[in-house]
Amino acid sequence: MLVVKERRRTKAARLVQRKRTSRRLGSRRPTCRIAILGVGGAGNRIVSRLAGNGATKAECVAVNTDLKDLNSVDAVRKVLIGEKVTRGLSAGGNPETGRAAAQESEALIESLFENVDVGFVVVGLGGGTGTGAAPIVAEIARRKGTVVVGVVATPFRMEKYRTGFVTEALSQMRMSCDTVVLVDNDAILKAIPQLPLSEAQKLTDHVLTNTIKGIVETLSEPSMVNLDLGGFKTVVREGGMAVVGVGESDAPNRAEEAVRNAWNGPLLDADVVSAKGALIHVSGDPNMTVQEVDRVKDFVTARIGPDARIVWGAQTNPSSEGLQVTLVMTGIDSFYKRYGVENVMPELFDIESSYDEPERALAVDLGLDQIEDLED
Repeated sequence: MLVVKERRRTKAARLVQRKRTSRRLGSRRPTCRIAILGVGGAGNRIVSRLAGNGATKAECVAVNTDLKDLNSVDAVRKVLIGEKVTRGLSAGGNPETGRAAAQESEALIESLFENVDVGFVVVGLGGGTGTGAAPIVAEIARRKGTVVVGVVATPFRMEKYRTGFVTEALSQMRMSCDTVVLVDNDAILKAIPQLPLSEAQKLTDHVLTNTIKGIVETLSEPSMVNLDLGGFKTVVREGGMAVVGVGESDAPNRAEEAVRNAWNGPLLDADVVSAKGALIHVSGDPNMTVQEVDRVKDFVTARIGPDARIVWGAQTNPSSEGLQVTLVMTGIDSFYKRYGVENVMPELFDIESSYDEPERALAVDLGLDQIEDLED
């Protein structure tokens, strides 16, 4: 009888242990590894702001050909590319030099995306390093299996001779990234003509920093509503060209007003009614409710239609005094015509699919007997 009781007690203990283990595993969120690479001067500036604003859940990396500029930024990691091509003296405004620098340092760039789930490639077009190297960086990341979001800003008051560089770089980014979020700085100046150039640049930097930081936090940190990683990857992989809009409100109907302000802001300068998807991030004071977040989602859904894919996340911010809505609208087809960008899908890198079929002999005559006759 003593042996039987001991067996029963052992079995019960195992059941308790299984339940405890199940609870521990159920409470864990899947780890999402995120990397943010700023390529070139403008990209380095955004990465530096992100590192300073506490984007600790992602690895922030500054990538440049200019050693002097690289040493002036704050980032978790700094990477000099193209040492043989530029000797650390920059690409000299030449995109071809920037491209050659990235190709020279391909193995180094590849190591930056080891086991990375989501990668942001941030670049301001018009210069040499960013314009030339960013598409190569994005292509390498996708070959490693990373879901890549290109975050691209066009130059302010773009000179005509640079237009061709920017159009070509946008086409290359579209082919290399899953989604390209585009910020047209000239559109900001047209919408707010009295805004000084320095303030317009600060506005762009602020919006891009907060947009990336918000997505990173709701993917990786416990929030009121967490972004679903699977849904996020689906929307991004079908994203094409995308645009961002930001709206704030502290009015009694702040959910609706914040969405309206995001729609009408100078950054969201595109036809978004036919958007194919949306990433929604809501940030508010500690009094923000789930009902308000639901209303934001409903307002956006009603505007772009029920067939669009939508993923969303929300978090409270103790320092916030109202409610802020960030919208990333994907599948904006009107951008292709406006910027002369080719509407092409990025190349798919499905490494494992080639192993689905069993190996079989190929009926190929190599003419080896003829080669032997020649040797005689």
